[in-house]
Amino acid sequence: MSGFDVFGLGQCSLDCIGRIEAYPPPDVKCEFSDMVIQGGGPVATALVALARWGLSCTFAGTIGDDLFGEMIEDSLRNEGIDTTGIVKRAGFSSQFAFIAAEAGDGRRTIFWQRPTGPPIGPEEVDIVRLGKSCVFHTDGLFAAASIRAAKEAKKRGVPVVVDAGTLREGMLELAGLSDYFIASRTFARQFSESDDPEDVLRKLSKLGPRLAGVTLGHEGYLAVVDGTIIRRPPYPVDAIDTTGCGDVFHAGFVYGLLKKWDYEKCLDYAAWAAAMVSMKMGGRAGIPTLTEMRKRGF
Repeated sequence: MSGFDVFGLGQCSLDCIGRIEAYPPPDVKCEFSDMVIQGGGPVATALVALARWGLSCTFAGTIGDDLFGEMIEDSLRNEGIDTTGIVKRAGFSSQFAFIAAEAGDGRRTIFWQRPTGPPIGPEEVDIVRLGKSCVFHTDGLFAAASIRAAKEAKKRGVPVVVDAGTLREGMLELAGLSDYFIASRTFARQFSESDDPEDVLRKLSKLGPRLAGVTLGHEGYLAVVDGTIIRRPPYPVDAIDTTGCGDVFHAGFVYGLLKKWDYEKCLDYAAWAAAMVSMKMGGRAGIPTLTEMRKRGF
């Protein structure tokens, strides 16, 4: 069995995104427009970006045996992603989200249902395939499976990249097992009483990752590596929908790692790719192409 560039373990979803003028108060009707239906999920969307950029990817996660599950799996397979690691739960529902994107500022509100079936278990992760991959990427949703996979990756010298969206069970243990731990502002606020991202980064770096980062949306991002803080503003764009920006930020960072770029270039590319995503509805339609990337000088 040949190896893959990236082994992903985490959420996969079907997203319905509609555009609204402004988020409504309770008990009123709110018309939406420009609805799109796309696959979603932090790791799944990151792998879609990486596959479009020419990397080989395999995904492990869970779906139900429903129509949404078929659509989710098709959305990955059609991108050339290996889906043999997906576990289908008979009689259960797949993850689904409806996302209301506000016109003018790119804000969005996500209503979602997690998969109703049992989470993928540690014994259901293909450790042999993981060990032959170049990078392991996870969002930590399936804590026990993610922790086992991270431990096995470390044993085999496979770098571990964690997308920390929220402070859920097992995430701090994953931070200690990770090489690269990049968190959202939501995670940062849950993790630390301090609203100072630099303080959050210092605390995260003490847990063990080689590089810790925090994405701050319209305020850019911060990262710390070898005790040095890197702080950059975002790329200026007219954002339509920020769905998927964090997912593609992680994809950009992983892409840079595999291309052996220095960390600042990895982060810069990640930020640019994330900004490009915000200019279209949904988390995947705006993923920049290799041609666009090269024109930008990456």
